[in-house]
Amino acid sequence: MNNKKIHPFAESIGGTVRIPGDKSVSHRAVMLAALGNQSVTVKNFLRGADCLSTVNCMRALGANIEEISADELIVTGKGLNGLTEPTEILNAGNSGTTLRLLMGLLSPRRMFAAFCGDASLTKRPMARVIQPLSLMGAKIVGRAGNKFLPVAVTPVTQNLTGITYDSPVASAQVKSAILLAGLLAEGETTVNEPYLSRNHTEKMLAACGVDIRQTGSTTVLSPPAARDFAPPSVFEVPGDISSAAYWLVLAAVMKGSRLTLKNTGVNETRTGIIDVLRSMGADITLTNKRQSGGEPLADLIVTGNGNLHGTAFGAEIVPRLIDEIPVIAAAALFADGDTVMREVSELRVKETDRLQAIIDEFNKIMPGSAVADGDTLIIHGRCGEFLPNIPVKTYGDHRMAMALAVIGAAKAGVCLDDASCVDISYPTFWNTLEGF
Repeated sequence: MNNKKIHPFAESIGGTVRIPGDKSVSHRAVMLAALGNQSVTVKNFLRGADCLSTVNCMRALGANIEEISADELIVTGKGLNGLTEPTEILNAGNSGTTLRLLMGLLSPRRMFAAFCGDASLTKRPMARVIQPLSLMGAKIVGRAGNKFLPVAVTPVTQNLTGITYDSPVASAQVKSAILLAGLLAEGETTVNEPYLSRNHTEKMLAACGVDIRQTGSTTVLSPPAARDFAPPSVFEVPGDISSAAYWLVLAAVMKGSRLTLKNTGVNETRTGIIDVLRSMGADITLTNKRQSGGEPLADLIVTGNGNLHGTAFGAEIVPRLIDEIPVIAAAALFADGDTVMREVSELRVKETDRLQAIIDEFNKIMPGSAVADGDTLIIHGRCGEFLPNIPVKTYGDHRMAMALAVIGAAKAGVCLDDASCVDISYPTFWNTLEGF
């Protein structure tokens, strides 16, 4: 933990930023590569704390993972059925993705695995994954009536059974855990979501030869024969749009800025941030569109026009931008009028209660700017003055820290109580910010 003072920029920003690898795709690339029979090169891997938790867990499960460089790995597995029982407790650190996806991956297997995590992860809900996996026949136990860490996946005595699950939440982690369990289940596994969540798992499983179909917000997986599961020889991870979001907002709120964000993933289930910023009047264009490993990429060009205005959105788009809400709220501070974000209760079960954190910290920077009405977050844009160099709390939450830094750099400056937490998802964030 270390304090950091963010000084406001005197002028607009410009240039080119190469976005680090997508966190969601980096997790999944390592896991799926470890289920294959050949060596798989993972390029542009995000060397953040969360993704390294996945690397360490997969090594403990028998995968051979060689680090070629800071952002390139070679992963060699032992086949779809080849994971081995760990001799140690699997530490997921701060990573909900590591924990929830591995519960799904391990639940069909005849092995014991226990999980722990940091203080934040022990407070995050696990029942939403344990319940559907239990319906498939998994044997999982956890603290407080199978709701929280620590959690143990115990050996099954018979194969899991594919189910049709109507998920009460649109959650890529819930959906992915069920689909990964379905790889070794008997019969098809179907997940129905209220709205389509991130579909990286579906795209990457298809790239591994799995029969997986998506219609609207329904996903159906047919389990493959072990010999037919074949990850590609190279997974090239696109730049993380959740990381690009901070620079999109910083350039958009600073008039005269023009910034190019290279090699950014623009998966249709992740581009809600672009849609919302455009609805606020931001000037964002996509160029050099292409595909890599089933994932679409593009270079994003954002021009600061100084004409942002409030907007409103609700449940239909929230799964496509849930991680970007703190920085969208930051953009809303600089916009004329109110920005209304409905059905954002999922913010309360992230690394911290982000809904309350936004209200508490934004009101320090601009008093009266942030309020909640139930599960609705309202930002009153430009409702007062930005107070200079205000001390703010990050709550150890990487996305809060970076959103607050954007506000500070764009206007009056802030003093963060913990700058190190950004290492979870964007270890080079401060270098990039200071390079403008």
